[in-house]
Amino acid sequence: MTPTEFCGRRDAGATAIPPTVVWTGQSVRLIDQRALPHQVAFVELTTPDEVAWAIREMVVRGAPAIGCTAGLGVAIGARSAAASSAVRLDACLGAVRAAGDMLKATRPTAVNLFAAVDAVVAACSKAATRDQVADMALQAALAMLIDDVEANLTIGRLGAELLPEACAVLTHCNAGALATVAYGTALGVIRSAHACGKLKQVYADETRPRLQGMQLTAWELMREAIPVTVIPDGAAAALMAQGRVGAVVVGADRIAANGDTANKIGTYGLAIAARRHQTPFYVAAPTSTIDWSLADGSLIPIEERSPEEVTHIGGVRVAPEGVDVWNPAFDVTPADLITAIVTERGIVPAPDAKRMCAVREATRPDRQ
Repeated sequence: MTPTEFCGRRDAGATAIPPTVVWTGQSVRLIDQRALPHQVAFVELTTPDEVAWAIREMVVRGAPAIGCTAGLGVAIGARSAAASSAVRLDACLGAVRAAGDMLKATRPTAVNLFAAVDAVVAACSKAATRDQVADMALQAALAMLIDDVEANLTIGRLGAELLPEACAVLTHCNAGALATVAYGTALGVIRSAHACGKLKQVYADETRPRLQGMQLTAWELMREAIPVTVIPDGAAAALMAQGRVGAVVVGADRIAANGDTANKIGTYGLAIAARRHQTPFYVAAPTSTIDWSLADGSLIPIEERSPEEVTHIGGVRVAPEGVDVWNPAFDVTPADLITAIVTERGIVPAPDAKRMCAVREATRPDRQ
């Protein structure tokens, strides 16, 4: 089942959101998330440089979507290199590696980006001809799109089973269809819970400074008539104190081997508040988000972004001229604050290095 076919099947849990990442046959088509919620616009990318720009400028964001986009970016580079009759096989493979290196330099935290690029480059290395380089790259990249949709559907089903009946869920940032190919991780859990009648309400943190919760999560849920209320980031703890949150469900950009999890800035504070108020705190993410090379979260690189994201709103300065700004895009939630990590390979309760290892060894589900 392709992502496009998935989005046309209501019985598969398809969303009312167009696919975030699409291969047209000649280009990568992305929803331009900078235009939301006011306009549904698309961009077409035909070179690795354009794909890198789209990732860097957050035309596309969300670890799974970034990874799939980068994989297709490498495939575009492979196709371009293979099209030149003057390029030998070794030079063609060199061009593929160069495109991959450029794409990996765009954003440092989401491990899916690096894994996707490395997987497509590795697929190309088995080619015996230039044409095979292009074909193998594209096949590897397209397989990632299908795997992402299937993983999200499984995560949604498993995560929904953890939630109590008539549950009010608090989520942070956007881990929905817009952050993946077509369905969502944290919002996949929410969508699945809504479909089986377990969901009472969603509270979406506005998620400063880029407001992904207010602009993207709320937009997604409203399009599907899922009840959603936007709250200021600073109101989340008070909401929990009133007993109005049954569970917190968030996504992830990188998970260390011991379960420490990097997600949008502000997630760590939510986990602390959830522990104080005895509210379950769930992380929903595919296993492609787990970085087995990092022992713990202290080793996760944290992206720092432009001060203007904080000092300006809608292009208008709201902070004093010359004020210093610290703008980390992510923070790390220690594993001991996480009730469970939900992956397509199973649920990791009270994650630690030993329990995470069990997921690593789990057999990959067969494709349907």
